[in-house]
Amino acid sequence: MDIDGVIEPIYFLITSFGFIILSFIQYKKTGKTLETIYLTILSIFFIVCFIILNFY
Repeated sequence: MDIDGVIEPIYFLITSFGFIILSFIQYKKTGKTLETIYLTILSIFFIVCFIILNFY
């Protein structure tokens, strides 16, 4: 396996699922806080990156 600067799109999908799970746990524990909004925005950003890398 050679690392030549190529990032596989599946990594963005896996990371976005992780952020979705973390934001859900954070929301259940503390409600709607700044951290919950930040994690949700990150998950949306990584899903958008996954879609862009796969379909464009």
